[in-house]
Amino acid sequence: MTKPLISVVITVYNEEDNIRPLLEATYSALSKIDYEVILIEDGSTDRTVAEVKKYANQRTKLIIFNRNHGQTTALAAGIDLAIGEYICTMDGDLQNDPTDIPVMLQKAIDEEWDVVAGRRANRQDGFVLRKIPSKIANWVIRNTTKVYLNDYGCTLRVYKAEIAQGMGLYGELHRFIPVLAKQEGARMTEMDVKHHPRIHGESKYGLSRTFKVMADLILMLFFQKYFQRPIHLFGGIGLIAFLIGSLISFYLLVLKILGEDIWGRPIMILGFIMIVGGIQLITTGIIAEIIVRTYFESQDKKTYIIRSVYQGVSAEVSSFSDQQ
Repeated sequence: MTKPLISVVITVYNEEDNIRPLLEATYSALSKIDYEVILIEDGSTDRTVAEVKKYANQRTKLIIFNRNHGQTTALAAGIDLAIGEYICTMDGDLQNDPTDIPVMLQKAIDEEWDVVAGRRANRQDGFVLRKIPSKIANWVIRNTTKVYLNDYGCTLRVYKAEIAQGMGLYGELHRFIPVLAKQEGARMTEMDVKHHPRIHGESKYGLSRTFKVMADLILMLFFQKYFQRPIHLFGGIGLIAFLIGSLISFYLLVLKILGEDIWGRPIMILGFIMIVGGIQLITTGIIAEIIVRTYFESQDKKTYIIRSVYQGVSAEVSSFSDQQ
């Protein structure tokens, strides 16, 4: 198979009633583009697989998981298997509209964006259970990570393949894909996309994921600021704790010399905890630094990303030399 211009990665889980209209709409929208479609079936318990096999065309790959792994893992598998120059991710519930894909792809090509993210301009979801929590989460992520996108929850995005395949998706980090892309040095923009109400099946999202998002946000902030220098976080906090504990201990030592009874004072326990805790944090920072070095050096990874290299023209060098 020749390398297509775009690979469309769609995650599906218990979407049997959506498969036929999804594939028909996707094929129609991409009819004038060299494409491939990769469907990741995430351990469905209904007839999703049978429906895909029934309606898939020759440009479609179906990846079937042995069990449900979650959206992030499904997206990672599809991205790993994609061979297109660009990769588009999309939900399989018919709420994203495939007709937006050609427009997003053209924008990425014409304006040389690494990522074009969808922004659901007229979101067709419940206000209390979906829109309000989403707006709060978007505001928190945007202002803590300093990656200024308006809609982190929209799966419809178009990436350059090298950006998508270099992000390293694990756990449940799909909401933070723009942050991961930014770490790869991606140039990103947003555009309004269509959004439809869910007709078939049930939503896989709910308020319970709010706590997961907050926990993952802490991880992303660590990755953003301290992944390559963890000693600056653990060592810095550890040194502060150790110094506070040392000052408390010195103060108690002075009181002891002056003849006061210091045994059993809460401040003595606090000083001991601060010293021990500080030593542990500094040690954690050192171990984390060793792990980071092992991560980069064992895989010959670089700690930098080069966007492009310019080679000067030899004729210009010659003319410069002739002037000397």
